[in-house]
Amino acid sequence: MTATAQRPEKQAPLAATPPRRVRKRRKKPQVGLYILVLVLSVFFVGPFVWLLLAALKSPGEWTALPVQILPAQPQWDNFVHALTDMNFLGYTGNSLTVSLTYSVLVTLSSAAVGFGFARLRAPGKGVLFIILLSTMMIPQILTLLPTYVMFSQIGLLNTYWPWVLWGLASSAYLVFLFRQFFAAMPRELEDAAIIDGAGWARIFFQIFLPLSRPVLITSFLLSFVASWGDYIAPALFLDLDHTTLAVAITAWYRDPHDNVVPTVQAAAAALYVVPVLLIFLFAQRYFIRSALGSGIKG
Repeated sequence: MTATAQRPEKQAPLAATPPRRVRKRRKKPQVGLYILVLVLSVFFVGPFVWLLLAALKSPGEWTALPVQILPAQPQWDNFVHALTDMNFLGYTGNSLTVSLTYSVLVTLSSAAVGFGFARLRAPGKGVLFIILLSTMMIPQILTLLPTYVMFSQIGLLNTYWPWVLWGLASSAYLVFLFRQFFAAMPRELEDAAIIDGAGWARIFFQIFLPLSRPVLITSFLLSFVASWGDYIAPALFLDLDHTTLAVAITAWYRDPHDNVVPTVQAAAAALYVVPVLLIFLFAQRYFIRSALGSGIKG
């Protein structure tokens, strides 16, 4: 009797096991970080809110003790007096003239100097760049008196020429900002332009300058805010007719007894901040992009 070999039965193919779902770990909300941001925002926004509340108070509420945080009845007339008791729009025009002139010139001059440090080769370039950066450690207040004497001797007081010269002289910090941005660009850009017969001026204005829009807007924003908020230089170099809005606010808004009306001054100061806030709201994305893109590159 012969044994028949039994063929092994074909096993059914194993069903493909479904892949295990990778569970995404939900990030726990960082409550501590949110609280820190909230506290910092209160510190930054608090003074402006206090200024607005002060602008809506009456003179009696300003001097009342204990201090009243909220006005009993908002005094919107303070903003009307701030606009009409002095030539508010005229002084605003002076501030815009000074700030725009300085901002445009210092942005272009700093971009040109930063381009030279980033892309051109010259002996001693590194030493000159270190000397330029070292000037940022000199407080500006130390140079105001010698600058005043120099400008008075050449007849530039009570004019806007000092801001033109300061703008043409560039800014050490803005030069550093542009140098960092231009140094990160590929060398092929200028090599291709040189092969096509372009000079360095054409390379700068037609290639590098259009590509540096975030840094240009950031430079303009920083210089505009610095010039708009400057009090010492306009008070020192300009008379009351040509001075800026920052100086005019402290010189006007007085009662018949020549006492300062603080509530109207607060209303004028609140209006004084509005142009800077509007410019920052429109340019904040370029400002953040420049801070992330140029400040960390060598």
